[in-house]
Amino acid sequence: MLKSLLIAVSLICVSWAAGITPATASDVSAASNIGFALYTKSPSPGTLNAVWMYGTKYRGPGIATGGPKEGFAGKYHVRYFYENGEFSDEYDLIIEKSGDGYKASWITNGKLSAVGVGMAIENGLAVGWRRVDD
Repeated sequence: MLKSLLIAVSLICVSWAAGITPATASDVSAASNIGFALYTKSPSPGTLNAVWMYGTKYRGPGIATGGPKEGFAGKYHVRYFYENGEFSDEYDLIIEKSGDGYKASWITNGKLSAVGVGMAIENGLAVGWRRVDD
């Protein structure tokens, strides 16, 4: 038991010296401000089907319309729903190509609500995102 205690103290000292601090409750809250969306091309040109999640609590489908006929980069209007089919949110979604990846912005009433980065995968566009603080 003494050996375990010494190892734990040593690890804490090393992490403190390296500038690594243990996670706090506020870190956990900040981590919950993370979402993920997977967009796939719909048979209708300019339309993307979405599957989204926010933290580990909220998730559901969505549909983005008004985009370009080819590729993912463009301007869309997107509506998201919860798993039970109830309406969640809607945004103007701007997807921009950035090197090998993509940048995404979700806008409500002309104000930036969320930002994200993504990458093209075999059957779609995978995007990690977070809400923007007011």
